[in-house]
Amino acid sequence: MRFFWICLALFVGAEAQAQDTLSKKDIPAAARLFDLNFTQKEIDTMYAGVKENVTVFQRMHQQSLNNSTQPAFAHSAILPGMQFNTKQEKIDWGIPKNVSLPANKNELAWYSIPQLASLIKNKKISSAELTKFFIDRIKKYGDSLQCVISITESIALEQAAKADAEIAAGKYRGPLHGIPYGLKDLFAVKGTKTTWGAEPYKDQVIDEDAYVYTQLKEAGAVLVGKFTLGALAMGDYWYGGRTKNPWNTRFGSSGSSAGSASATVAGLVPFAIGTETWGSIISPSSTCGATGLRPTFGAISRSGAMTLSWSLDKAGPICRSAEDAAIVYYYIKGTDGKDKSAVNMPFNYKPNTDIKKMRIGYAKNYFDRITDTSRTELKVLEAYRNMGVELIPVDFPDSAVYPFNIMDVVISAECAAAFDDFTRKDIDDLMTRQFSFDWPNTFRVSRLIPAVEYINANRHRLLLMQKVNEVINQFDVIICPTRGSGNQSAITNLTGHPVVCFPTGFDKRFNTPTSITLIGKLFDEASILAAAKAYQQATGWDEMHPPAYQ
Repeated sequence: MRFFWICLALFVGAEAQAQDTLSKKDIPAAARLFDLNFTQKEIDTMYAGVKENVTVFQRMHQQSLNNSTQPAFAHSAILPGMQFNTKQEKIDWGIPKNVSLPANKNELAWYSIPQLASLIKNKKISSAELTKFFIDRIKKYGDSLQCVISITESIALEQAAKADAEIAAGKYRGPLHGIPYGLKDLFAVKGTKTTWGAEPYKDQVIDEDAYVYTQLKEAGAVLVGKFTLGALAMGDYWYGGRTKNPWNTRFGSSGSSAGSASATVAGLVPFAIGTETWGSIISPSSTCGATGLRPTFGAISRSGAMTLSWSLDKAGPICRSAEDAAIVYYYIKGTDGKDKSAVNMPFNYKPNTDIKKMRIGYAKNYFDRITDTSRTELKVLEAYRNMGVELIPVDFPDSAVYPFNIMDVVISAECAAAFDDFTRKDIDDLMTRQFSFDWPNTFRVSRLIPAVEYINANRHRLLLMQKVNEVINQFDVIICPTRGSGNQSAITNLTGHPVVCFPTGFDKRFNTPTSITLIGKLFDEASILAAAKAYQQATGWDEMHPPAYQ
């Protein structure tokens, strides 16, 4: 009985607080923020219910939620009626047998994963030696590029020693066995700091191993560092500075997978892992000249990674070639059951695909906007035609299916929820940057998005997914300019389609790389990577490296 009176007292106290802080005069002003208008009679009728809602909100706010706590519902890129092949075929990665150590050891920085795998498998170099080589490069160049948050040297040397022992005993795990790599520092690894690139969390330790890390560990890969990201996964500014573009350090590397792209392109690691919510793999990969794969939404479990947006976050590899990206993706795809949106899907990549047999389109409506005939995007189309590909023009669905900014509503509402305490407890005041487009202000503005509008935005999103799928499903690959391509980035992130971007030349004005983007069907990363590999074999732009890091 005493418990009942305590609860009643709490309820009355909370309701009194709501009564004290909310008047009928507040409702019309609040309604105008949501494009609504109520009569005075309606306001009089609403008042008691609004106060009751505030009381519930206040009680919710007394219980903090961890960033890792998922909603009870989960988003899926799979539409009703869709069917997929679920059989994983064996992939022959074709590790070469005749790879030799270079006379100049620094050239190891630019070896592909298959080349490094050959050296390790055939015991021409040990994982320990290779690991120390890349750690030395991180120590030499990491500070000038501002791309490294922590060097995981003790973990790396332990994992490298284990790889060498297993290989010596005849237990070879595959092409990533003994290969060093780096993680974007929003993936948790036990015994390391996971800073999210943000001042308030720079000493944060999460006692968990992210799924991506455990998958790479199982493949025998060696974690040598955790790389910078724009604070809370936006841009290339983090609490320690701004991550640089290895081709021209007057510029940032873009973000938010800033350090992963910068370090990979500068040869500090053979590959790194990034994440994307809206542009965070593709933008730095394009800016720095990496090959970045943003997989299908749900293709890789995000457990142990910082949440920004439950229905948009994706993890993926940042590499120097499409072949490397295919290898890494194969070993990190799938789920541990902890991510409600993640699924197990096969990746039936064929390294020697005949792309002349593929149905490849190009986004004519985007390419028609290019008036400068020297632009590298046009040369990409020419290169594919020279390979014998019949390119099919297609109008990529844009403003007709995306007449208003669905993305802004969805991402804003979810990120503000993911960082509720960050705003409510004034943690945002500790952030290094406080401009209008930085997260602190964005989260505050997003608090005023009504739940009804967020849900309706997702209903519009479903219609968008259906319409875009109708077009993309007609092709194996659609070629699209990375930059200046309308709403393509927002649209394909909302629909969850996989995208790969890769270097195609240089912008002579700034001596920075240019790129192209390939869009694929859901869970068909194999086709876009095969098409990217064919282009790279024909052109060699993926083999260009910034001269300052040779």
